[in-house]
Amino acid sequence: MNRTLKVALLCGLALTVASCGTVRNALPFGLGKPKEDVARASEGQRISILEFEQQLAPSAALSGRDFFLPGPQAATAWTQPGGNAENSVEHVIAAPEFSVAWKRNIGAGSSNTRQVMAPVVADGGKVFVLDGEAGVTAVDSGTGAVLWKADVKVDEQDKGKRFLGIGFGGGAGGGGFGGGVAVNDGKVFVSSGYRTMTALDAATGAVVWRSTVDLPIHGAPTVSGQRVFVIDVDNQLIAFNVNTGQQDWSYRGITEPARIMRASSPAVSGDTVIAPFSSGELVALRASNGQPVWQEVLSRTSRTSALSEIRDIAGRPVISRGSVYAVSHSGVLQAMDIRSGQPKWSLPVAGVNAPLPVGDVVYVVSKAGELTVVNRESGQVYWTRDLNEGRVRQEGGVLGFGKRTVRPTWSGPILASNRLVLVNSDGEAVAFDPKTGVQQSSVKLGAAAYIAPAAYNGALYVLTDKGELVSIR
Repeated sequence: MNRTLKVALLCGLALTVASCGTVRNALPFGLGKPKEDVARASEGQRISILEFEQQLAPSAALSGRDFFLPGPQAATAWTQPGGNAENSVEHVIAAPEFSVAWKRNIGAGSSNTRQVMAPVVADGGKVFVLDGEAGVTAVDSGTGAVLWKADVKVDEQDKGKRFLGIGFGGGAGGGGFGGGVAVNDGKVFVSSGYRTMTALDAATGAVVWRSTVDLPIHGAPTVSGQRVFVIDVDNQLIAFNVNTGQQDWSYRGITEPARIMRASSPAVSGDTVIAPFSSGELVALRASNGQPVWQEVLSRTSRTSALSEIRDIAGRPVISRGSVYAVSHSGVLQAMDIRSGQPKWSLPVAGVNAPLPVGDVVYVVSKAGELTVVNRESGQVYWTRDLNEGRVRQEGGVLGFGKRTVRPTWSGPILASNRLVLVNSDGEAVAFDPKTGVQQSSVKLGAAAYIAPAAYNGALYVLTDKGELVSIR
């Protein structure tokens, strides 16, 4: 093509673009628009499209009203990932000085091929933790001294089989990290991404029994009565006998491979198991035989976020005073009757942390870093606080270009000694006033933390992303 023809084609293209209203309107800085149109646009009112998705607002009826919080109680055991089988601990005596007592390295931290995910549990003077490579460590709760270590991997060749999360672990190629720990009646129960469920002697770390399963176990275990309950990466809830390790029954939910890297766990009250799945399903089953009782789907499609398609209930469901509280990644916080599953109220909150029902209210932290206080009975909002106010920053880039906005992610909360305590990806444990949301104090953890604190014998315990256990007194 000669030079003249090229110039002619380019000129023709330019005229076509200039004459096309659709393209002209898309040009930046008002290029291609008449001056009066630019002026009219600059004088108009700009409305964020995010406002169409934001429906959460404080209730005028609750404005200025106080709410009841019970006094703190001693936490003499934290045997389950959520404190107890119901995942419901309201207010504990812990960390009144709010300072770091000690730190202890417990094994493999997170990397490109592994992830620290398991919540801390404690009982009998020991704290039990699971690192990023299925290593279990028992630590003296007072001094931080390592008492024993155990490895629950079946064989070394499984090291190369891992799943990712937000991950795709629903197939046979999963493995590696995930799972968690629980302690009950002298045994430490360990679920693992290496396709194992193991019971260890709490005093020595010796293997009591081990059961292999077909798929990696994503969730942490919950122990109640004679059974230990876990959920694998294919959304199968499995009930193991606590004495023999045999599978008593199983229930398979809808397969959904996309999930969040959180070791969620079932909640159990009496003969009812509440199982959270990555499909957004919340299912109530009989603990004795696995028969389903009711099912709710906590799913909400967002017009502004494709991530709402990830429906995972990554935070533990909580059973409290006859109700079940749960929040999904796709944007549903809901309270349900435990017997019927009938919703009591629902709010548009997207979260990956367990809600905290305490006293008259429910605390919840959204994935955007907003702390919200909700009336337990009505679902009306008292107030919402942005935890990231003053913490948002710009990182990376070259010569001022390509910078990214960084917002810390938060895990928790736990109500301890009249403080609402959360940890974040900036490596802080931060205490807030539970009535107002005003920050009171903070301590440096030394590394990012993505797992909510556990309380035991007057201390808070935090497992950081680099595999360090931190005791806050």
